[in-house]
Amino acid sequence: QVQVVESGGGLVQAGGSLRLSCAASGIPLSVNVIAWYRQAPGRERELVAAMNRDGSQNYLDSVKGRFTISTISSANGMDTGYLQMNSLQPEDTAVYYCNVMWGPRSSWGQGTQVTVSS
Repeated sequence: QVQVVESGGGLVQAGGSLRLSCAASGIPLSVNVIAWYRQAPGRERELVAAMNRDGSQNYLDSVKGRFTISTISSANGMDTGYLQMNSLQPEDTAVYYCNVMWGPRSSWGQGTQVTVSS
């Protein structure tokens, strides 16, 4: 059974930092992409950062230079992802979701709330 579990959200003041974690298990094939999305109230879910199996990364423009995605690989490939978030701003407040892709399929975590106070 595939499971994707996020952790590390919380309440932080503007300018602070948080580190989100994403643990994937039960993936039947090598993971191709680990990505972080976020969804703020009343807004669509947006891609924040993604790490591909070849090590290439892409970021939402508004988080470039502040957020860093990284992954750890086990014998089966990428299965743990992190999102280091620095210089957080109130507009970063959202539920953050991890998405893990393998082959043509993907799985979402349940999300973790990040709240940045001004």
